[in-house]
Amino acid sequence: MRFKIDVSSKVILSFVVLAVLLALIFPRAPKLGYEYRKGSAWKYETLFAKFDFPILKTEEQLQEERSKSVSSIVPYYKYSEETVNKNLKAAEGLSLGKYASLKSGIVSIIREIYSQGVVPDEGVKLDRNSGDIESKVIYIQKNKHASKLPATEVYKLSDAKAKLLAELSGKYPGYKCDSILKANSVYDLIAPNLVYDKQTTDLVHTASGNEISPTMGLVNAGQLIVSEGEIVTAEIAQMLDSYKLEYEANLGYGGPKIWMWLGNILLAVLLCQIFFFSIWFTNRSIFQDTRKLLYLMMLVLIQSVMTLAVNKAGSQYLFLVPFTLTALWLQAFFRNRVIVVTYFVSLLPLLIFSHSGVALFVMYLLAGFVSIYAFQYFNRGWMQFITAFITFGVLLVTYFTFRMIDSISGNITQTVFYLFLGSLLTVLGYPLIYLFERMFNLVSNSRLMELGDTSNSLIRELEAKAPGTFQHSLQVMSMADFIARSIGANVLLVRAGALYHDIGKMVNPLCFIENEAASGNSGEKYHEHLSYRQSAKEIIAHVHDGLELAEKNGLPQIIKDFIKTHHGTTCTAYFYNKYLNEGGDPNDVADFFYPGSKPSTKEQIIVMLCDTIEAASRTLSSSDPEARSQLVEKIVAAKMAEGQFDEVDISIKEINTVKESLKSYLSQLYHERVAYPNRKKR
Repeated sequence: MRFKIDVSSKVILSFVVLAVLLALIFPRAPKLGYEYRKGSAWKYETLFAKFDFPILKTEEQLQEERSKSVSSIVPYYKYSEETVNKNLKAAEGLSLGKYASLKSGIVSIIREIYSQGVVPDEGVKLDRNSGDIESKVIYIQKNKHASKLPATEVYKLSDAKAKLLAELSGKYPGYKCDSILKANSVYDLIAPNLVYDKQTTDLVHTASGNEISPTMGLVNAGQLIVSEGEIVTAEIAQMLDSYKLEYEANLGYGGPKIWMWLGNILLAVLLCQIFFFSIWFTNRSIFQDTRKLLYLMMLVLIQSVMTLAVNKAGSQYLFLVPFTLTALWLQAFFRNRVIVVTYFVSLLPLLIFSHSGVALFVMYLLAGFVSIYAFQYFNRGWMQFITAFITFGVLLVTYFTFRMIDSISGNITQTVFYLFLGSLLTVLGYPLIYLFERMFNLVSNSRLMELGDTSNSLIRELEAKAPGTFQHSLQVMSMADFIARSIGANVLLVRAGALYHDIGKMVNPLCFIENEAASGNSGEKYHEHLSYRQSAKEIIAHVHDGLELAEKNGLPQIIKDFIKTHHGTTCTAYFYNKYLNEGGDPNDVADFFYPGSKPSTKEQIIVMLCDTIEAASRTLSSSDPEARSQLVEKIVAAKMAEGQFDEVDISIKEINTVKESLKSYLSQLYHERVAYPNRKKR
């Protein structure tokens, strides 16, 4: 009985704390208590303005004015004196031989063209909705002064060259002017001298947009807003929206502050009561597990904080919040009944405090339920994006449903974009469940446990194709488990990494000595007729093969990293030493080194050392503990000397602990056994 009282006390205390936190974050500002919809009758008493307030433009009206403002902006160009002077000087220095009489005409025409201005062949930069170019002008900046010029008076580059030819041919009809101009590269002397000034143009665009007023009139105190029974038209709805925003933002609470606080406290208590009884009627055993209860409360609190904070910043940003993520966080640990009621409670602040509360509540309630269903089938890797797109589709349909009955306002394009981003954030935020696993210790690393299960298909395939490698991997996994525990590393991660680190050997199992005996092939050895370089390449290939198998079988990146780093950047020592001992070129040894990456975590170092030491320990001719100790010291020192630990934050103390643990494990593995005597015959 005492145990039940203690648990009950914890539960009550937890709900009291939750109620206090909710009361603290609830807004302490008035809320206009009218619900209305465009096209419906005003069901309240006649409403008069209690204060002066501006009528705010709708997002559609503002967008239309911005579009008109953008289309009226004139592009700015800089006049390049340098281009003009350089090309005119070159024209005056032309050596035309027997056509020297044409020079003055050429210079005169080029000067005239540059005085008007030349732009590239794509022409003057105007807004695509700006209308006919004939009605447009541009600004040309010259000597710190901007002058306006009709866009049609500016030459395109090709038009300027055509004008040069036409004018020159008119002045000198007896000459083949085109040939003369081409032969003397005169056309090259015409280049754009008007440079588009994007920075100045954009500044003008921005300034023009900032000048747009967000209001379209003023309602004075005492003025009629809407009469009882009157149909709420678009104009009346716009006035009501503006009145509501002004009331809630600036009016302030007219009564005693204590009533506002008391109201928030009572509302928080009511929400907590709904939450309490929801759990009571669905799965009251949660009250016996404080960690699960606190996890549920945390999600409700997070959802409430997000709702209120974002709503304060701007109600349009609520479409960006991934509310459905809470449903998936619940699904990771609970059954559907608890998920439904908790998710429902977590959305209540959205219903109560947001501007379009009913529409948003229904949108995200439905989207959350659909996400839960879809995630049961699309929950691995990239398939989570399918869930996100399904969620987005549901949100989109629900949004347009409420849009058609005018329950939601705002910019459609912006809202759809926010809904899309919010759906993607659901996928990005889902991995936080692993953080919650640690915070609340609800579940161990289930995914790593699945990978560490030797009965899965990929490991069964390894056992069938490369039995020696399979046994080696089991030994490495056991050894790595022992070492990981000694320094507090992630044991489950180490076990999974050790189990998969050599899966590439199943592609060419006979290349590795541990598989030769199991194959039953007592004939020639695999490497007998290969050069040392070829043998090294064959050995090294198992890393690449392992990565390909991992990719094919959908192993996570964290496991691929073990495959890639378990040899680091070391060499195939046996063939490398043989090659050098028999006179090989020491400057041509790249093929003997693994092209992988150095370990970047303590867990990867553990697997690297265990892999090397497990294999090397089998070559010891003596079971002397001193020999095993020297082997461990030698291998660890070699790895450190080669810089294999350089990218890992591991202390000398931890390395020493690893060495002692390795020695201890080998001692247990190669312990002495008693030789049983034969029975004498009588």
